[in-house]
Amino acid sequence: MRIAAFPKGDLEQMVVRRTKSIFEWIDEARTLGVDGLELHTGFFWSTDEKHLRRIGEAIAAAGFEMPMMCASPDFTHPDPEVRAREFEQQAEFVRITALLGGPGATCRVLSGQAHPETPVQQGVEWAAESITALLPLAAELGVTLAIENHYKASTWTYPEFAQSPEIFLALVAAIDDRVHFGIQYDPSNAIVAGVDSADFLTRVIDRVVTMQASDRYLEPGTTLDDLRQADGTIGYSPALKHGVIGRGLNDYDRIFTILVDAGYDGWISVEDGVNGIDELRASVNFLRAARDRWFGGSTAVRVRNHEAAKLAAG
Repeated sequence: MRIAAFPKGDLEQMVVRRTKSIFEWIDEARTLGVDGLELHTGFFWSTDEKHLRRIGEAIAAAGFEMPMMCASPDFTHPDPEVRAREFEQQAEFVRITALLGGPGATCRVLSGQAHPETPVQQGVEWAAESITALLPLAAELGVTLAIENHYKASTWTYPEFAQSPEIFLALVAAIDDRVHFGIQYDPSNAIVAGVDSADFLTRVIDRVVTMQASDRYLEPGTTLDDLRQADGTIGYSPALKHGVIGRGLNDYDRIFTILVDAGYDGWISVEDGVNGIDELRASVNFLRAARDRWFGGSTAVRVRNHEAAKLAAG
């Protein structure tokens, strides 16, 4: 298992206000003891090839890999012209993923926003069509598209269209490819969707290709039932806080048991730092200890179900 870091606490600075550059983040990450960096499409203030190659050189010089790209396409928008633009932008970031991460890297995909005008079945069809249309490019470049069980991108108006496990699983089932398409599992987002994170993992483990790790904890005197909305979701309630991995609501002992039993020994990206880099470092340390305990200290990248799919495809 290899560990990556994702600076969730720096998204405002790096993506919105652009007061902290990707080069500053790469330099800061040297202190974390991770193997790779998960990047976000908003970190690229320019997609000029010369600039991209500078980023790749900085990542390599710091001793990191770039295994995962965090992209947030909106494939469920009711306007076909918007969907077409989202498709082209996603294709560009698949290419950037290949440039910086090489064969085997993953580029996140999403369904899109839960636009009120988009019926469920129509949204599933649009999202499946867009993702399927990206697969030839992903195959050509050796990239895997990884759909995350997600809540809401920071720039979106509406929550994730496929936040519900039933809709998420319907979309995944609509895409047969298991070589260049899989799931990026996020346990905390399962909680936000109103379900047990380990129970959700058992439903998707056969298609998991990457994982984001974070944790949530409740304000004292609050329960998940207190936060539950009419549709069963929790949402990003102020009473549901980010915290150090392993100290919150996720049952990581059970999660790691499921991963190991399924032969998952791949990338896990730490999505933390909301309360500062010290908490991000503590979360990394938790995963380093978990790697020793659950994965025998392995730094391999082996995902048994994904490798079996590749063999079956010839």
